[in-house]
Amino acid sequence: MSINKSYFSRNNTIIYNSYTNTGRNPVTEIFYGNTTITQFPIGYSRFIFDLDLILLRQKIANKIISTGCTNSMTHTLRMTNTSNFTKELLNTSTSQGRRRATSFDLILFRIPWRDNNPALPQNWDEGVGYDFVDLLYEFSEVDRSYSDRPSNWYETTTIGDWEEPGTYNNQNIGPVPYSGITIVDTQHFEFGDENVEFNMTNEINNILNGSLSGVTGWGIAYLPQVERLSGVSDTYEVQFFTRHTQTFYEPYLETNYNDLVEDDRNNFVIGKVNKLYLYLYEDGYPINLDNPPVVSILDNSGTVIPALSALTSCQRTQGIYEVTIPPLFGYKTPCTFSDRWTGLTYNGFPLPNILNDFTLQPFRNSFSIGTNSQDPKIYGFDYYGIKQDEKIFNTDIRKVGVIIKQAYTTKKSLQKVTAQYRVYVLEGQTEVQVQDWTTINRTPNEYYFIFDTRDKIPNEYFIDIKVQSSGEVNTYKRQIKFQIVNYK
Repeated sequence: MSINKSYFSRNNTIIYNSYTNTGRNPVTEIFYGNTTITQFPIGYSRFIFDLDLILLRQKIANKIISTGCTNSMTHTLRMTNTSNFTKELLNTSTSQGRRRATSFDLILFRIPWRDNNPALPQNWDEGVGYDFVDLLYEFSEVDRSYSDRPSNWYETTTIGDWEEPGTYNNQNIGPVPYSGITIVDTQHFEFGDENVEFNMTNEINNILNGSLSGVTGWGIAYLPQVERLSGVSDTYEVQFFTRHTQTFYEPYLETNYNDLVEDDRNNFVIGKVNKLYLYLYEDGYPINLDNPPVVSILDNSGTVIPALSALTSCQRTQGIYEVTIPPLFGYKTPCTFSDRWTGLTYNGFPLPNILNDFTLQPFRNSFSIGTNSQDPKIYGFDYYGIKQDEKIFNTDIRKVGVIIKQAYTTKKSLQKVTAQYRVYVLEGQTEVQVQDWTTINRTPNEYYFIFDTRDKIPNEYFIDIKVQSSGEVNTYKRQIKFQIVNYK
């Protein structure tokens, strides 16, 4: 599995019955309460945002992200809670004197269309405000951090208003009642310091496949029952970093997709399900065929095996096609077989059939059965594609090769190893995860993974390697260290 991060294109916190704009604030304060006194803020707020899906659409168009072999593409909205870093903040007040909310639900809703018509989207602007209130100081008659320019509770743009102030009515009346909006997901917050993890899989997939149009963003709010609480003298709030944060914790949509290559050509074992792959390049750049090719398996006499004739292949990622071969039985091993790939066309031009060879290996090459246990192995690694302490522009896409060897040797590379990598940055002594453990691709000639810097925030990054052997899991820390820098 690999990930793609899509960041916010705009965001704003709108406040009940207020023209205040806080679109440029690095933190969103989603609050409720304080209904019995006049001290600001009063009522409740909602956070609205939109997503930049350009890079995600581009990767899908060129088949870097492909659902040809799987439908397991998921999308999760992630926002970091400003209280997530220390438990001591629980049951305290914020620096503004507001109580930290606990035991509540937040909803993720789609910004509604006007007249419930997808052809009439409600477009809105982020605005240039920062402060919740207009604070005037002795040295200035103007608070440049305060703005009442759109968007806000009432207005979408200078010449546009929300069909319903605040985007919808939590009392279930008016032109946009609460029951009329689309709730994408709901998340419970027991302690109030949890991070946002909304499931947007169906929502984003429907946008990508064209079955959902006219979407101008989403909002996060408390349940109506919480927003409507009366007789509450304190303001309760939860805070998350917005797209304007100066920290590493910029919110994003995380897309998980399966582009794992597990090529068994060098270790094709009798009695097991095996996978074979076809790799296509033009002048060194991966290319996509018009349609996935058809595969037939030939025995050592060159005769097509009837049960393995015209197998359907699928596209795993850009330029890579996969076919799954059911278990072979009844053959004397080792013996040579062939895989024939037919029906190859590129931009309408037919390509010749491709005939490759593989050796059917005996059962013992994969299994160890007997009286002796296996000792855990220790590994060593070499890398290419990223240099140690290299500075990389955030426009690069790097193929990182991992040479996995038996430790304390210089040449003994290993044939088949289950290895994973993870990517993170350091905040003091804390490792902030960028990409969780991901299996490294295995081809007949290399182990590798693709590292795309285009969706990474400039910072210093570290890569760990983890290998499983004989029941042991060994993690090799900080194997690669590098920096991503802005390209201007």
